[in-house]
Amino acid sequence: MRDRFFPRDEYFMRLALREAQRAVEHGDVPIGAVVAHGGELIAAGRNERELRQDPTAHAEIIALREAARALGSWRVLDAVLYVTLEPCAMCAGAIVLARIPRVVFGAADPKAGACGSVLDVLSEPRLNHRPEVAGGLLAGECGALLSEFFASRR
Repeated sequence: MRDRFFPRDEYFMRLALREAQRAVEHGDVPIGAVVAHGGELIAAGRNERELRQDPTAHAEIIALREAARALGSWRVLDAVLYVTLEPCAMCAGAIVLARIPRVVFGAADPKAGACGSVLDVLSEPRLNHRPEVAGGLLAGECGALLSEFFASRR
């Protein structure tokens, strides 16, 4: 994993944070994701597990499905996925399958992160695709949103 960020990365992560805040409106854990292609936003998603009663309705999965529809292909090439929390194993697997070339995440997830914290699916040499990963962008803001959410539930 490299923590190398580009000038527009913060802009897109802030859009992902906005998606995360919208998840709270329906009682979901505030995690948001957006996909940029050619410097333009093409997809967005937020956690909707509670809303849909669907264990796979993670922000990344929703954003990847929308991006594939926008591009007309399951291969989401020449794109960047921005997500406020380090992807889990399921989402990391979907990222590999979608052939996303670059992933930027905010807060690390020491309990379920699959981009280096618990597992490192995106760097697994036996898989046929290994995206570039940059973690820690706006980690404080991303983590604070999650901490506030869980504190309000206690």
